Amino acid sequence: MKSYLEISDVGISFETEQGSFEALSRVNLRIEKGEFVSLIGHSGCGKSTVLNLVAGLLEPTLGGIILDGREVAGPGPERAMVFQNHALLPWLSVQQNVALAVGQVEPDKRAVAERVDYYLSLVQMDHASQKMPHELSGGMKQRVGIARALSLSPKVLLMDEPFGALDEIVRDKLNLQLLRLWAETRKTVVFVTHSIPEAVFLSTRIVVMSPRPGRIIDVLDVDLPADRPLDVRETPEFLAIAQRVRDGLRAGHSYDD
Repeated sequence: MKSYLEISDVGISFETEQGSFEALSRVNLRIEKGEFVSLIGHSGCGKSTVLNLVAGLLEPTLGGIILDGREVAGPGPERAMVFQNHALLPWLSVQQNVALAVGQVEPDKRAVAERVDYYLSLVQMDHASQKMPHELSGGMKQRVGIARALSLSPKVLLMDEPFGALDEIVRDKLNLQLLRLWAETRKTVVFVTHSIPEAVFLSTRIVVMSPRPGRIIDVLDVDLPADRPLDVRETPEFLAIAQRVRDGLRAGHSYDD
């Protein structure tokens, strides 16, 4: 049976001044529609490379990627990316930043305005629609980035360490908000993180990757209730899954520098 998103025997190599190096080797992963899948591993293991391949920003050297029955052969609006750096245009307001994205897929100006209002409201940023990026906190900027990505109505939301630069308190708040957004939209999410607790808290499955060349060394189901308050992180079930992730990382030597 075919899956919604299929990464099949994908490998990629890059040419540098020092020669060719293999970044990913025979990565195979199947993701069902509506899943929240996190990729975790040591820096440089290829997590973001997997995300960029799914986004169509890179082309695999080997293998292929199928989304909803079609081969990924370049970027497309059915896949939207949220970066660690919010990438908001500093000369545009919050509203204008989101509208610029929506305008790529929706020609009708009234429909653009309605969609912008809806998604800013969804991330609880409608009160700041006229503010400029420099007037926002880091967490607020990331919420605008998420609104901008969702406003494209993508089939898959790709998130590359979106909360990695934020302090723990803000990160906890945004984790809760992201779970709420996922419950409301049921988007298929592929999420890159270095944080074991974050991966366990957010995900339906966790993919553990080895150091370069990146390989998948384990895939763990997260059997926790869909409704997850922050204190679920203190439960034996949560801690057991987190320990399994740590064991997988150790087995793959992902703690070696």
